[in-house]
Amino acid sequence: MRRQQIQPYFLMLGLCLTLASCFNEPDYSDTPEISFREMYKYPLEAGKGVGKSKRDSVVISVNFKDGDGNMGNDIPIAKGDSARYASNGGWGNYKIRTFRLVNGKYEEVVLDVNNFLFFPDLTKGKPKGPIEGKLDFNTTFQYGTTFRMYPVKFRVTVRDRNLNTSNEIETDTLSLPFIR
Repeated sequence: MRRQQIQPYFLMLGLCLTLASCFNEPDYSDTPEISFREMYKYPLEAGKGVGKSKRDSVVISVNFKDGDGNMGNDIPIAKGDSARYASNGGWGNYKIRTFRLVNGKYEEVVLDVNNFLFFPDLTKGKPKGPIEGKLDFNTTFQYGTTFRMYPVKFRVTVRDRNLNTSNEIETDTLSLPFIR
C-alpha cells in the first residue's frame, strides 16, 4: 500500500528533473544585438502654460539580446560613467538619430533631446549572464503655433557598459510635426 502512494511522487520528481534539464542557456554575443519591433504615436492634448501645446508622443520599441547582461546604467548616471561615454562617441547607451523626408530625400535632424540618452540597468542585483527583452523609448514632437508635418524615421543603436556597440536598426516612417 505504501509503495503505491510513493510512486506518483517519484514519477512527478523524475518528470520535473527531466524538464529542468532540457533548458539550455542561450549563447549570445557579448556585443548587444537589436532588431526593430514596432513604433507608434499617440496624441497628447494641449494643457495650460508654456510648453504645453498639443504634442505627438512617439514610442520606439526594439528587441535586444546580450550575452553578458551588462545593459543599462544606474540612473542618475555617475559622473565617471558619463565622462567615459562622452569621450567614446559623445552618446550614452541609447543613440537615436532622426531623419525627415524633405524634397524626396531623408535628411538627419539633430534633436537636442536625443543627444545623451540612457536606460536603467536591466540586470541590477542579478547574476551576470545572457539576457533578452524589449526596450521602449518615448519622445514627443510639439505642434506649436506654426508647424509642418514631415514623414520621419529613426535609426537606433545601443551599447552596453563595456561600450560594445550594437547593430543599427531603422524604423518605419511616421508623419510628425516640426516647428518652423
